[in-house]
Amino acid sequence: MIKYLVKDFFRSKAHPIGLILLLVAGLISLEIGSRFLERSERISEKTAEHQVQSIQRNISHSSGDLGNLMYYLRFGLKNEVPRLAGLSIGQRDIYPSVQSVTVRNLEEQRYSTDLMNPLFQLLGNMDFSFVLIYFFPLVIIAFGFNLISEEREGGTWSLVLSQTDAPTRFLRYKLGIRLVSVLSVLILLLGISVMYLAIPIDRYLLAFALIAVVYVLFWFALVWLVVSFQLSSNRNAQILLACWVLLNLIVPAGINVLQRLLFPIPEAMTAVIENREGYHAQWDREKEPTLEHFYSKYPQYREFSHPSDQDFSWLWYFAMQQLGDDEARESVEDVKSKLGQRMEMANLLSWIVPTVHAQVSLNSVSFSDLGNYLRYMESLEGFHEGKKNFFFPKIFEGKPVSEIDWPRFTLERFQDSQPVLWAKILGPFILALLLLLVWANRNFTKSEIYSNGK
Repeated sequence: MIKYLVKDFFRSKAHPIGLILLLVAGLISLEIGSRFLERSERISEKTAEHQVQSIQRNISHSSGDLGNLMYYLRFGLKNEVPRLAGLSIGQRDIYPSVQSVTVRNLEEQRYSTDLMNPLFQLLGNMDFSFVLIYFFPLVIIAFGFNLISEEREGGTWSLVLSQTDAPTRFLRYKLGIRLVSVLSVLILLLGISVMYLAIPIDRYLLAFALIAVVYVLFWFALVWLVVSFQLSSNRNAQILLACWVLLNLIVPAGINVLQRLLFPIPEAMTAVIENREGYHAQWDREKEPTLEHFYSKYPQYREFSHPSDQDFSWLWYFAMQQLGDDEARESVEDVKSKLGQRMEMANLLSWIVPTVHAQVSLNSVSFSDLGNYLRYMESLEGFHEGKKNFFFPKIFEGKPVSEIDWPRFTLERFQDSQPVLWAKILGPFILALLLLLVWANRNFTKSEIYSNGK
């Protein structure tokens, strides 16, 4: 029986064409992922090269005043892009992968980003996760929507009943052949991606592969449920396509709208404005309150003082910059809090929407989600603080530029690492699979599957 069903499956031209289209789309997505990784690495190399050249150039034109030099020097921190991100780019193309900051106020520099073609950002990337989430279900629907109805509408169902006393098993074999063919393409693409994108074989790749497999299983289970109602081919196709539109387009868009309504984020620009007003206003104010605020935050610098007979000193200038950051702190924390709440909301709702859960999980294990960006922002704050703690004492002491070991200041890297929460990742899929399969089995048990459907 299986041999016959395999021949019957490949006898239809639509089935091989569907598999070939999946393979071609997957290969195109791998090329897009490869170009994204190359671009990220090229930006990193150019930034590292520019940082070294910029430091050398500014030092060569420096008057010897370290404070004046540090006004211009920028130091970069790269958010390391894992090779797996080539399969699921996520939000990596929206948020910057490298940021360079001076020791001046951070908040005015935090939201600097790469210049990107807005049309390209609107269209997005057809990465592998896009092909998996959107294309694979369409092929699965095309393969399985008429699993039973084609037999009845073609007048061959009575022949099937005469050849077997277990028609449900016959249907399982038919669906299983389609499942194996689609999974074969998926596994082939994942294998090619490991070699083509040089993805390390680790727990993150394993998690990515498992998510992809159970996502495919979910759609086959959904097809199995719909055909268990034993409707016509047209009705099955309409229901399955409606499910595709609902799960892949309407629900994710609704979640996005709900996030924006519940957690609006106007504070990003507010933080920049408050930061600028915070330090620009200090030019016309008494210097003592600004310095006292600085000392309260950095008591280790109380040994340095602003000359009473001067209008300007680097101590007061950087204290003024710090005050700008502190005045914008509340808005900055609101931004981070609301971004975190958006992420938590998406994670929570994804438990009842497998398509959303697949995208969230793929981005998470690829470190291309919002969580990675928030952790990078925290690392950038520590990076900026470290540079201030290194240079401030030397600036305030009036150390010459020549005493600094400048070659040590190369591009630094933030390497994200998070545990793989297997139950959290696979749990929603397992629950959905159990629900769909139990429901379908109940339908088959109660239906008149042994009849000719007349």
